[in-house]
Amino acid sequence: MAENMSLLGLEDELTCSICLCLFENPVSLICGHSFCANCLEATWNDTTSSLSCPQCRMVFSSKPELKKNTVLGAVLDAYRIKAGVSEPVKEHFEVKKKDPDAIKCDNCMEAKAVKTCLTCMASYCEDHVRPHRENAVFRAHQLSDPLPDLMERLCSNHGKLMEFYCNQHQSCMCSACLQDVHKGCEFVTADERRYKQKTDLTDKLNLLDVKTDKNQQVITQMKEQQIKLKDLATTRKRILEAEYRQIREMIERDEKEAMLAIDKEQEKGQIKLVSLMKKFNENIEKMSRTKSEINILLDQSQSLAFLKASVDLPSVVNFEPHNPRMNVEGKEVIAYHSTAVALKEWITKLMEKPLENRICVLKPEFEKSVLDAGLGIKFPVIPSDIPALLPNPNPIWMQKAPIMWHEPTPHLRPPSPSRGLKTKPSGTKQKNTSKTAKDQKDHKEHKDQKPNKTRNPSKGANPVFSKSMENLLDITTKTVDMPDINSLAISPAVQNFVKRSDLLKCGAVLNFDVRTAHKRISLSENNTKATVSDDPAHYPDIPLRFSVCSQVLCTKGFSQGRHYWEIKMSSNNFCGLGLAYGRIDRKGPSSRLGRNADSWCVEWFNVKLSAWHNSVETVLQNPNPSRVGVLLDCDQGSATFYTVQDRAYPFHTFVFPFTEAVYPAFWIFSNGSSVSLCKLSN
Repeated sequence: MAENMSLLGLEDELTCSICLCLFENPVSLICGHSFCANCLEATWNDTTSSLSCPQCRMVFSSKPELKKNTVLGAVLDAYRIKAGVSEPVKEHFEVKKKDPDAIKCDNCMEAKAVKTCLTCMASYCEDHVRPHRENAVFRAHQLSDPLPDLMERLCSNHGKLMEFYCNQHQSCMCSACLQDVHKGCEFVTADERRYKQKTDLTDKLNLLDVKTDKNQQVITQMKEQQIKLKDLATTRKRILEAEYRQIREMIERDEKEAMLAIDKEQEKGQIKLVSLMKKFNENIEKMSRTKSEINILLDQSQSLAFLKASVDLPSVVNFEPHNPRMNVEGKEVIAYHSTAVALKEWITKLMEKPLENRICVLKPEFEKSVLDAGLGIKFPVIPSDIPALLPNPNPIWMQKAPIMWHEPTPHLRPPSPSRGLKTKPSGTKQKNTSKTAKDQKDHKEHKDQKPNKTRNPSKGANPVFSKSMENLLDITTKTVDMPDINSLAISPAVQNFVKRSDLLKCGAVLNFDVRTAHKRISLSENNTKATVSDDPAHYPDIPLRFSVCSQVLCTKGFSQGRHYWEIKMSSNNFCGLGLAYGRIDRKGPSSRLGRNADSWCVEWFNVKLSAWHNSVETVLQNPNPSRVGVLLDCDQGSATFYTVQDRAYPFHTFVFPFTEAVYPAFWIFSNGSSVSLCKLSN
């Protein structure tokens, strides 16, 4: 029993200091320390330092030959038999090494290490580290928290602590390397490098946190925008549904009136036929009575009274019966039918056009300015001289379709040739562009034609309606196919000018909003002049400010009425003038004017002038103005840009049903360029 107890007390001596388990295939070094063969091989293969004893740190110039310790092996076999242990339980080396709890005191090999001495290159428990804390001899030794990679900190070439870091080669080195391979290189201490590396990583971590928060904020804003977009779409649908419903109701109401007109014509015809039938029945009765008298006399042909009798035929015998030709083609019915045919053809042509061009057909006042802007769009709008070609310039069916003869609004109406154009001297041959010889002949024939009293007995009837329905439809078709508006030889400058005094009646006083100004834009002259500079202004960062594009809005927005303002540009190059909703993006790349659905602008880019909305570009003819006027008509849903001189000449018009207040907006890019809000005066 005593022998067994003494053998079992050798367990600590039979434990490998690397794996902390019973030796397995123990080998000994020349320094006298023993280890498991696999543990020692793994230690030397897993470190970048020189070959050394894991316990006493004795360095070997070359890998020593490992020989099995037979005596220790025999003792282990005896211990296993007495302790009843067949195989030693051993954990994987890498796991033990990477586990901070596996760092044991290099002195006692039992207790957990609390400090590592970077001078002694050893780890110590609380008891064995006391000399380093209390003895003045060890005062210069550098202590740190337990390090699992202690052997990796030794130089593989010199066996010294790598306490420096080479910036040029980006590698750690010892003091000997500093005088040898890395001589002349820039270096810092390992702690300085570690501090810098930790600072850089901390800054990156903070940057990632900030960016993550910003992305999360943008996602939140986008979710709010989704809800707002859904509400806007619902509102827009409701408005459009109401508009289309009113259109359908008007057409249905007109259809009911047309059906009622046909019913009236039918009733008139029925009354006339009933009256004639009654009259013819009375005639038949009169003739029947006369026939009866004659038959009675014939029966008395042998009497003396027969010779004296005489029978007069009724006056109705002289009336020749006829079946009148009745129809429902009254003037009102024909007018309804002609209107329906013309309206259907006009709507068909309207629907065949691109969506963005339909407004110019519906509102001809915008037609000329769009054509002069270089779009080259042709619209089937009837010029003012076309009605003179017709027999009756204002028939009923034209009155039923006023949209075909829509008059431009006064402020955009082009002058008539008699008022706006210089006439040629007398004697100069002028080409008649309004009537051809055939048109004049047809017009004369229509004037000379007499009304057909049989078919249209009413006085003063229009001869057009005395024709058949086919002729009336033919006239309607010819009237819709009008000549091209571009065929009128009228100068665009003379056609489109507007008196500046008329525009000034709608003048508005504006100022730039410093809260929206980009940091490259500096405001002066009581916030009426905006100048671009490469030196950023010290504006506070607020959500209203443009942060990507050098843009600025005005303080005042408009949602109703007509408003006019003028802008003076130092250079019409790399600048844009337009309008924007207050909700326009201020931070993202789509915040530039015209590159989103919330803004409209005309933009000068080098020598090119373009109109932008919702990222759709329309290239315009460039009048190179230095002063531009803008007329905003919120009620009509339009914004017209003018070149301002002694008169105002429109060069582009945006047509859009503004759903909320729009603000004057500006984009200026070139350094030193400026735009100024002009004081309006005659």
